[in-house]
Amino acid sequence: MDKTKYCSSFTEFHRRPTQEVHIGNLTIGGDKPIALQSMTNFRPLETEGNIEQSIRIIEAGAHLVRLTAPTAKDAENLRNIKAGLEARGYNQPLVADIHFNPGAAMEAARWVEKVRINPGNFAEANKTKVEYTEDEYAEALQKIREKFAPLVEYSKENKVAMRIGSNHGSLSQRIMSRHGDTPEGMVEAAMEYLRMAVEMNYFDIVVSMKASNIRVMVYAYRLLVHRMAEENMHFPIHLGVTEAGNEEDGIIKSAAGNGALLYDGIGDTIRVSLTDEPENEIPIAREIVDYAATFGNHPAIDPVEKWPLNPYDYAKREVNQVKIFGGKNVPAVIGYDVEIVSEYELKVLHKKYDIIHADENLESYLSESFNFVQFDIASLKASLPFLKTNKKPMVMLFTSENNNWATEIRRMFIYLIDNNIKWPVIVKRHYDEPNKERFIVRASMDMGGAFIDGLADGIWVENPHFDREYLNNFGLSLLQASRTRFSRTDFISCPSCGRTLFDLQEATSRIKAATGHLTGLKIGIMGCIVNGPGEMADADYGYVGSAPGHINLYKGREVIRKNVPQDNAVAELIELIKENGDWMEKG
Repeated sequence: MDKTKYCSSFTEFHRRPTQEVHIGNLTIGGDKPIALQSMTNFRPLETEGNIEQSIRIIEAGAHLVRLTAPTAKDAENLRNIKAGLEARGYNQPLVADIHFNPGAAMEAARWVEKVRINPGNFAEANKTKVEYTEDEYAEALQKIREKFAPLVEYSKENKVAMRIGSNHGSLSQRIMSRHGDTPEGMVEAAMEYLRMAVEMNYFDIVVSMKASNIRVMVYAYRLLVHRMAEENMHFPIHLGVTEAGNEEDGIIKSAAGNGALLYDGIGDTIRVSLTDEPENEIPIAREIVDYAATFGNHPAIDPVEKWPLNPYDYAKREVNQVKIFGGKNVPAVIGYDVEIVSEYELKVLHKKYDIIHADENLESYLSESFNFVQFDIASLKASLPFLKTNKKPMVMLFTSENNNWATEIRRMFIYLIDNNIKWPVIVKRHYDEPNKERFIVRASMDMGGAFIDGLADGIWVENPHFDREYLNNFGLSLLQASRTRFSRTDFISCPSCGRTLFDLQEATSRIKAATGHLTGLKIGIMGCIVNGPGEMADADYGYVGSAPGHINLYKGREVIRKNVPQDNAVAELIELIKENGDWMEKG
């Protein structure tokens, strides 16, 4: 099987074929529409709060609702929440979110239609051992099976569905000993559970690979789909960027990560994790899914005979340096790094340059010193014989009118790679969309993949409804989301759930206001210690709820200060950053 193959076609849009999974009265996968979901953030025993918030989530358009259930007592209360919703006429399926506790999972399965477990922490007996012999590894797997099998058998008999959801940063030491904290580790952690379930003839399973780093997230999902295909598994995919953050940055990160997968037809249900009220996640998820529905029935794109990229790991396309573009330069934002004089002229380093639109006479138009040349796919294909030998320096502008936009742009990059053409490329698209959220979603979905895969060297976004400063900031935010250029602090903040131990939205706003000028620093803001330390896996500093109103402060993955009162925690976070030499005053 082709190791690069993770979707049915790299150039023709198809939804990935999957089996159907029944979750109460909802069916996911097959040819069913992509389902929307969110998660309540009330404590598990706050019955009325969970009922009312579930109703708000459902009325916003969700097809199912998830609730946390850390203990068996919490899981038992799902019965009351379910009964309260049904009494008010709501029969959408509920999902129990379980960590660490097989007993809670068994209790939850009695009352809800779906149980989510994390293979990184569901049944690992030894959380400190770091080296395993083959026999020890096999013994550990057998112990997991003993804890997992009762849940599988009960779920099979009672038609309860399950999500096997790996999270970057919460893998077991056993998995990390062989695979590290990597997409490979995330996939193998889930595959172990999937193999056990298949052996027990249980198939009502949805799978997820969540990370706050959208590169890791995209690569893990692609690898998962490939590995499942190798083993003849066709489970539906739950999409999500975990801990995406708040405000527009969270929308950009979610749309870019999920969009890169949806363009390849991957995804059957989606949750957009924003640091906001959960019902406010649903309209963004709807925008993402609605846009993905426009990718099909597109003009034909030449197939790729041999895929030249590693789709499971980041590698920057080899590019010549031309002025501020390419080479070792960070990707440029046209309008921020380069002045836009007009549609036909750009100003770089105090000098104006015409934009040449490629045609059959391209060679005669080129200057010996520097050129901007705009290509669509037809003009690029026609120009390939010349471009293979051209020595006149150029920066290429890629545009497309194809409704399968990102796929056609990616195909243009493949032409360059196959023909050893190494000029820098700026991806350019014009939007005429006055709705800000819709514009953000669509531009992020279109352009994110080119940077996640290390292909593009610059971004040029046009939209007459927004001023240049706003569009510049959007470009910088998208590059930061794709981890190709950091222009300010990178915040990894969770969406909050019933485990959250402080006011997450208020804390996030305060931390952003105090530290937002620390360019390139990554700060995790997590509601609790269940997922927090893991899901901010690559953060420089962490602000994590440890008890009601109290915070643990982290440097990397190490707790430095414990149980800091929330009123003092932001000030102590700043002191911690200063102590480690990472603080700078606002300039």
